[in-house]
Amino acid sequence: MIQLALMQAAAVDAATQLPTAADIPALPADNGLNILQLVLHASLPVQLVMVILLLFSLASWVIIFRKKAVLDSARRSADDFEERFWSGADLAGLFREVSGRDRRLQGIEAIFEGGFREFARLRQKRHVDARTQLEGAQRAMRASLAREVDQLEHNLEFLANVGSIAPYVGLFGTVWGIMISFQGLATMKEATIATVAPGISEALVATAMGLFAAIPAVWAYNRYQTRVERLNVRYEAFAEEFSSILQRQSHLDEQ
Repeated sequence: MIQLALMQAAAVDAATQLPTAADIPALPADNGLNILQLVLHASLPVQLVMVILLLFSLASWVIIFRKKAVLDSARRSADDFEERFWSGADLAGLFREVSGRDRRLQGIEAIFEGGFREFARLRQKRHVDARTQLEGAQRAMRASLAREVDQLEHNLEFLANVGSIAPYVGLFGTVWGIMISFQGLATMKEATIATVAPGISEALVATAMGLFAAIPAVWAYNRYQTRVERLNVRYEAFAEEFSSILQRQSHLDEQ
């Protein structure tokens, strides 16, 4: 009985010594990551790097949307013209329709117009055989095709440059910011993670912005370059098929 009484008394003393909810200190609230504050408190060279990366990103998105509109227009134009061309329309009538338009010709229309114009010009000359007529039309179509593909590829190199350079620009800003942070630690007698973390966080924002600018640019470049190559193959196939039609036409004229 004496031992039982002693155990009950010890349990009462332990219960009285347990901390209550009011005695437990509250944990600090998590304020989250404030990117704007990190940018504003970064050093001047790091801020300059961030501005450059922001300009890269804005220019890339402008090119991405514009290039999408150009490629979509080129595909629709090729679909419409090939549908009329292979429907059995008269080539001379189709040429007059195409060349009489006020807008700039693009894609297969430009290739057709250039080839047929040169073929008709050489056919009107005397003592020009069928082979010369066909070669002249082919040269004109190759020139038009090269101009059209060059127009489609315009500004794609900028996306490629942003995709390859932006991460390194961001890394430069990060390295510079970390150097500034560690240089500031040299004047402190006692350094803790709390003194190092803000400067490193500010520096790492530059790397994040570099990736933010590079990833969409790389994706868009690969996507649009593939579409340009497909249109190029389509243009070359049309030029070959149209050359065959002109060759048959020139042989009929000689008969």
